[in-house]
Amino acid sequence: MRTLTIAFTLLLFQFPCIAQVKLPSLIRDSMILQRNSQVPVWGWSSPKENITVRLRGKTYRTTADTKGNWKVILPPAEAGGPYIIEISGKNKIVLKDVLFGDVWFCSGQSNMVHQMNIHDISYAADIANANYPKIRQCWIPTLTSLQGPKEDLPPVHWRPALGDEVRPFSAVAYFFARKIHEHYKIPIGIINASVGGTPIEAWISEEGLKDLTTLYNTIQKNKDTAWINSLNRKTPLSSNPPQEPADRGLAGPLKWFEPAFTPKGWRTINIPGYWEDQGVKDLNGIVWYRREMEIPASMIAQPAKVFLGRIVDADELYINGQKIGNTTYMYPQRRYSVKPGILKEGKNVFVVRVTNNSGKGGFVPDKPYCIFSGKDTIDLKGTWLYKPGLVNSPFSSGPSGGISPQSQPGALFNAMVAPVINYAIKGFCWYQGEANAGQPQNYLSLMQALIRNWRALWKQEDLPFLYVQLPGFMDYNYLPSESNWALIREAQLKTLSVPRTGMAVAIDLGEWNDIHPDNKKDVGERLALQALHLAYGENITCSGPVLQSCRTEGNKITIRFSQELSTTDGEPPAEFAIAGADKKFLWAKTKIEGNNLIVWSDEINQARFVRYAWSDNPVNPNLINKEGLPASPFRTDN
Repeated sequence: MRTLTIAFTLLLFQFPCIAQVKLPSLIRDSMILQRNSQVPVWGWSSPKENITVRLRGKTYRTTADTKGNWKVILPPAEAGGPYIIEISGKNKIVLKDVLFGDVWFCSGQSNMVHQMNIHDISYAADIANANYPKIRQCWIPTLTSLQGPKEDLPPVHWRPALGDEVRPFSAVAYFFARKIHEHYKIPIGIINASVGGTPIEAWISEEGLKDLTTLYNTIQKNKDTAWINSLNRKTPLSSNPPQEPADRGLAGPLKWFEPAFTPKGWRTINIPGYWEDQGVKDLNGIVWYRREMEIPASMIAQPAKVFLGRIVDADELYINGQKIGNTTYMYPQRRYSVKPGILKEGKNVFVVRVTNNSGKGGFVPDKPYCIFSGKDTIDLKGTWLYKPGLVNSPFSSGPSGGISPQSQPGALFNAMVAPVINYAIKGFCWYQGEANAGQPQNYLSLMQALIRNWRALWKQEDLPFLYVQLPGFMDYNYLPSESNWALIREAQLKTLSVPRTGMAVAIDLGEWNDIHPDNKKDVGERLALQALHLAYGENITCSGPVLQSCRTEGNKITIRFSQELSTTDGEPPAEFAIAGADKKFLWAKTKIEGNNLIVWSDEINQARFVRYAWSDNPVNPNLINKEGLPASPFRTDN
């Protein structure tokens, strides 16, 4: 008897939930299921367990296999709800507030991540007026797996677009969903799986990368945990870790952020601006900024907000000795909340500790720098005091070796996409490309591989795939030039050759100094136009003019477009460059004639090639159609 008791106890420890029906994380209260489609509901239980699913007065039955996997296929249902779903085995799970509508899988890197909360000033009214209980987002946290696909996610939730609950929504995905919801009045679900700074290959499965040998071989290597551990070993086992140099601003009895500290020997500098542009040469390390600001009594008793533009690379903000907030990454705009009681009437000490790892450090120009509360706003731009707290040696180096798992091929797919592929969806929204701009020549094949891969896994070869073409970014160049970002846009334009794809052109929505441009609303709504046409069959104009043909005659090229042409400013189309056989491009003169554009240069006798908006960040890409939608950048010399 004692032997049997021990054996039974061991069995319970080995299979602690042997009798419990378990659902994947996605299938839970408040979810939106895909309408007008067969809908899988799946999960796990004890082997051969009988499973019952009840919905809308009907019962669906199945039996788990020998490993405890089970699946029930619900028949197509019209948009509607809320419904209750009951799943029963040896236990019973009740799911409430379930809707049927359209579900879109939204993915990519940081511009798909960026939440409404980050744009809370631009979209303050959209947040305050958000009253869309039938628009819901399921946000998937950043997860990686180098060893293969995962079968489930950690706990996630379906959140409605109601007031402040809309703040964590992807801004692009929210405006996309809102436009479709307002058009059809149906529930719209967003499954958002996005991670900033990640390359496209990280989102493709091992099978999807089989024809791309280098990436496929990397996946095989990454499965070897010993290999990964050897790469990630920061220092040789026999050596002692290097001693970190001290930041002088934190070393003394009085820290440099404390109000009682006296900044002796500090120099003046302007905010915004990089310190390398203001008399400081090749300084990587930590620089402290300090300034006394006069605050009126009207700002004291209520919450305030500080805008610190963008800072390269990381920052900590202190007001009157209290830490207000910090950001560890160069790209997010700094927007910090100040609780009542921290500000005081009269002089207040503002201190910013800036860490820069390489290149120019400091405060990015052309961004908002202010503190505001209620109706009062105080400008933070101007002259501050500064002093370096730590200067890194030019010969110092960081840890050797190591990889970033989220940049590895297949790693994000395995953990963030694979657990979702049983979930029925309407289509895909994709916003990515920045992380691949260093190797644009590979991007077209990767885009095609991604689309094939996801459609095959969802077992629907015609699922709409919508994506955003990269906006303008980086310095303006007033001469015709080569550009990796233009090559990425060209690959995105060529991806339209894949059936059932749609591209939202965003060339006019960028910002020269921000890889995360603020205008997410137009991006989302342009994606929605593509969806209305491609996924819903609306007979609408969903994109700007598309090049159809070119004809050369002497020093002129006549370009025919798919739509009647116009410009944003009423001026002749700009950003057109023309070249002869030597491909030495010069700015061209232009003239619109209906759907045709005449391009020429008096300096070229025999024109051969033309380019439009071909640069990282074209100055004035003003070619549009009558509906105001922009033309995509293009070239004819490829």
